[in-house]
This record gives sequence, structure tokens and C-alpha cells, in this order.
Amino acid sequence: MGVSTSSPEKGPEKNGIAVVTVDFPPVNAVPVDGWFALADAVRTAGRDPQVRCVVLAAEGRGFNAGVDIKEIQAQGSSALVGANRGCFEAFAAVYECAVPVVAAVQGFCLGGGIGLVGNADVIVASEDAVFGLPELDRGALGAATHLARLVPQHLMRALYYTSRTASAAELHAHGSVWRVVPRDELRAAALELAREIAAKDGELLRLAKAAINGIDPVDVRRSYRFEQGFTFEASTVGVADRVRDTFGKEKEGA
Repeated sequence: MGVSTSSPEKGPEKNGIAVVTVDFPPVNAVPVDGWFALADAVRTAGRDPQVRCVVLAAEGRGFNAGVDIKEIQAQGSSALVGANRGCFEAFAAVYECAVPVVAAVQGFCLGGGIGLVGNADVIVASEDAVFGLPELDRGALGAATHLARLVPQHLMRALYYTSRTASAAELHAHGSVWRVVPRDELRAAALELAREIAAKDGELLRLAKAAINGIDPVDVRRSYRFEQGFTFEASTVGVADRVRDTFGKEKEGA
């Protein structure tokens, strides 16, 4: 359980691919320490001169269910601040990773998961993958910055306000998902793309990543930090607790 890094193949250069895997059963709701561990793993992989592509993957039913709401409810403001800082670091680590990052997404990709894949370079998804920001249902705000990198502006707003999800097929139609495959073929498809990327000159790939980030029209770090201010405001005035206190109770009463 936790965050691990591995290479899919043996050899002195390990074929230039590092696989960073998230595993927080039962649904990959990531605790505060997990976000920082993920950031460290991605940054460490990117600094390795033998690595030319990072695959970001997850074990279990879904790719990511966002922050651990129960941890925040139990620990209060300290956990909220920690989650904000941890998400900021993890999202930034994916975006700033010195080499391209391929996200392999299965099942649900929600909340903080959107921050990760929205900042990845390429997304490969399973047929059952869904993407969304249920933040308003969980007393939070944020990651609209990253959802806006996956879908057009007005669709982003509709998904954000309603907490609905979009399917992998829909995102593929918008061009933000590279390929949609059966779940049992997801890891192989992500590695196939990663190998194609990793076959390029490593130094040139790093220059290419820096160049592409440099021409982004939106500063994702500053944009997401701006959003986080409203999450903190919602918590300060009590709105967040009021909404979070009802989290899950609707299903319990059904």
C-alpha cells in the first residue's frame, strides 16, 4: 500500500521507463502523506538520467478518488491544509517532471485524480474510465484548472457545477485521451506508448518537455493556487463542513 516506483523491464538502462504506482485501498482516496510521497516519486523518477518517460498508474478499482475526506473530517483544518499542499505538490510534480508523463487511467478518476491527469503529458484510459470533479458535493473547490485542460470551457463548467463525469470515450473525442482500451490491456497500452516516447534521445526529450511547458497559455501552478484559496474560504466560513457532514449519508439513507 502507498506509492511505489518500478521498471517494467530489466537491463542496465531499464528501457528508459519508470512506472509510478499509487495504491491506497479501497478506492485510492489519497491521504496527506500519500500526495507528498507521489510528488517525491515522480520528481525522483524525472531526475534519473536513465529515465526518459514516466508512466503514472494505480492499482485497484479506480485510478484516483481524490483526497481522503475521512482524514479531513477527523483531523480538521490541519489535514485540509496538508491536503491542499500535498495536492499542489503532486500536481506540480507531474507537470514539471523533466520527462513526459503518461497517465494510465482505469475506473474512476475524480477530484485530485483530475489534477494529476490534467497535468500529465498523455492519457491512456480503459473503456470503463470516467473523469470528473465532485468537489461541490464534497465541500471543496479546485482542479477546474486541470479539467479545463481535458474538455472545452463550457463543458468544464457544466461538469463542475453538476459534479457529473465524462467517459473516456468522450474525452477521446475531445482529443485529451490518446487511446481507449479494454481494462486488461491498459497497462500494456500505456507501456507501448511510453516505449515509443522513450526511444527518443533523452536529452532532447527533456528540452522538448521544458519547451512545451514554456508555451502553455495558463500557468497551472498559479491558477490552481488561486482556486485553493476559495477551498480554504469555504472551510473558514463553515460551508465546507456543512457539505462534508452530509457526504455519504444520502446513500446510507437510500
